[in-house]
Amino acid sequence: MSLKDEKYYPWIVVGLLWVVALLNYMDRQMLSTMQESMKADIAELNQAEAFGALMAVFLWVYGIVSPFAGLVADRVSRKWLVVGSLFVWSAVTLLMGYATSFNQLYLLRGLMGISEALYIPSALSLLADWHQGKSRSLAIGIHMTGIYVGQAIGGFGAVVAAMFSWNETFHYFGIIGMVYAVVLFFLLHENPNHLMSPANDSDGQHHKASVFKSFAVVLSNWAFWVMLFYFAVPSLPGWATKNWLPTLFAENLGIPMQDAGPLSTITIAASSFVGVILGGYLSDKWVQRNICGRIYTSAIGLGMTIPSLVLLGFGHSMVSVVAAGLLFGVGYGMFDANNMPILCQIISSRYRATAYGIMNMTGVFAGAAVTQVLGKWADGGSLGLGFALLGGIVTVALLLQLVFLRPTTDNME
Repeated sequence: MSLKDEKYYPWIVVGLLWVVALLNYMDRQMLSTMQESMKADIAELNQAEAFGALMAVFLWVYGIVSPFAGLVADRVSRKWLVVGSLFVWSAVTLLMGYATSFNQLYLLRGLMGISEALYIPSALSLLADWHQGKSRSLAIGIHMTGIYVGQAIGGFGAVVAAMFSWNETFHYFGIIGMVYAVVLFFLLHENPNHLMSPANDSDGQHHKASVFKSFAVVLSNWAFWVMLFYFAVPSLPGWATKNWLPTLFAENLGIPMQDAGPLSTITIAASSFVGVILGGYLSDKWVQRNICGRIYTSAIGLGMTIPSLVLLGFGHSMVSVVAAGLLFGVGYGMFDANNMPILCQIISSRYRATAYGIMNMTGVFAGAAVTQVLGKWADGGSLGLGFALLGGIVTVALLLQLVFLRPTTDNME
């Protein structure tokens, strides 16, 4: 019996993809911490606007490519997409260590956006196929912890750059990813049911849905529009905490950024780690008794983020701000672990990667927008008020989800 036929193989897939998720976020985050190390060699990086352009090009390319990445994942072997995208973005990371100009870095960041966009829709739909019913949310939740660990490790890029150089840091991490892609080539397997589920035509022949039909099927599902709004709105505070929480901690607590940065990052990462595991376990148990269990678990998590955003905005003591950060992380983790499992309840398996690609694009664009808006609020001294107002927007999404999402199955065929 081959490895992929063993009953424990679905959990091996989780472990294999956990490492890829870590590398996915680690490689994209490193640049944000190594600006100071790179300034001496690439003069343009002394300008904040130029550095912001490097970060922005990744997000825009990543967002635009995401729906098409999902579309491809629904049509070809997701194993090859995962292995190929990992190899390419790791090679890009390696090449960034050889960059000598801003234009070279800009081009490479764009290429990284394309290659990394191929990963998430492929990986989550692959996990959803290997894990059905009793373990789907927990499996995806464990996978999400790899993202949080990757973000944390990426934040130490400056430390590694100080020990060696920024060039060598990119080289080492790029080589690690390329080697691991070779490991995945031998160990990762596609789910045997993938590409076998679409219905046959009347002549008995299998025909793949056209690109337009795939988008039409997903976008004509009114429940998906509810899900899309429900996913996009929490992305606003999700990206806000990633990009502006250190600043908020520094302002509200009156502490220097070198202290606020690690405190805020560790607070969110550690609590989100707990949240995805808790949310995944609770959802898998609850859905066995109530088909809406995944929705209720996600709603509880999202509900926890509402008071936490208000506390983050207006708290000025160490206890209140850190407690708010911990509450937000746990709640957001519970929400994060259940997005694909809920999507599986309303979208057929043959269109899930496409649907998640559209969701991913919407979430990234929402994040880009809120980052810019909060930047203006921060300049006006109202960053805390901006965080508190996000809590009100999340409340609308939560109510909409509870009223309109009523699944009839846990695995739409």
